[in-house]
Amino acid sequence: MTAKSIIIFVLCYLLFINILSSLLAVIDKRRAVRGKWRISENTLLLAGLLGGAFGEYITMKKINHKTLHAEFMIGLPLEITLHIVIIVLIIAKVAN
Repeated sequence: MTAKSIIIFVLCYLLFINILSSLLAVIDKRRAVRGKWRISENTLLLAGLLGGAFGEYITMKKINHKTLHAEFMIGLPLEITLHIVIIVLIIAKVAN
């Protein structure tokens, strides 16, 4: 794989997982309002850890969902930091 294709793949993956994570947060919020079955917190946190933390965090702040839960309001920004470090390492590795 070329450096360009690796970067494009990573960006497409991050776009996909962030959209998916945002959708999970919105679905969970709707289900919470309607008193229906909810998406587990572990699933939401896992979606963030797999790369969707940025989209999930922004969505949760926007729709005021789980903003009082420390595991989300502290955990997701930590995951975002981890993702930034990983992206920088990937770019540095590919650039060499």
